[in-house]
Amino acid sequence: MTDTDKTVAIVGGTGALGSALALQLARAGVHVRIGSRKLGSAEETVDRLRSRLEDPNAPLSGHVNEDAVQGVEIVFLTVPFRSQSENLTNLKNALGEGQILVDATVPLAAAISGKATRTIGVWQGSAAQQAQEMVPDGVIVVSALHTVSAVTLGDLDNVYEEDILVMSNKKAAKARVAKLIDLIPGLRAVDGGPLEAARIAEQITALLIGLNIRYKTHAGIQFTDLPAKEWD
Repeated sequence: MTDTDKTVAIVGGTGALGSALALQLARAGVHVRIGSRKLGSAEETVDRLRSRLEDPNAPLSGHVNEDAVQGVEIVFLTVPFRSQSENLTNLKNALGEGQILVDATVPLAAAISGKATRTIGVWQGSAAQQAQEMVPDGVIVVSALHTVSAVTLGDLDNVYEEDILVMSNKKAAKARVAKLIDLIPGLRAVDGGPLEAARIAEQITALLIGLNIRYKTHAGIQFTDLPAKEWD
């Protein structure tokens, strides 16, 4: 990776999943721009994560969302489903051709005051496909990070091994995101196929939430007898 390649943005970076992802990527040497609607919230998260890493110079910076995504190749969207549309609408003029949007959104029924163990139907088929419809022309959507809990991801001493399904219609974009995921200890990126397969991965999230409630844990998924993939 070049220095430019090593900069990513996380819209929703102050939330549980976004800040956990930022923590792990920064530890791996990736510069992370944490995005938020409020600059102060982003900067507070940067301070908190640097404290956890015990490194005042950890490669993290705080920005409002529109500034965070400017000029970076890969943008992670880690907001609840109820905020997906609003965020993508606000980023219409900030995102541009050639960028990759990694959508981690899950259409949980909690978005409409229902249970987090259920999902709601999305007209386009999945939250990721809705994102692809909303982003500007030339922005490539990759769907990933649905099955890892924020607690597990944010654990710097994590010893569990989990597989992360990565879906996209563009192989090169899928490979770029997979290589970032593989930088995180305990995680392995798995080729989940085209973007339409995201509807399946999103459903698995609701299943895992139910399991984790019943078993009082933070389980993820792992595929057996699956060889390591050489990402091109």
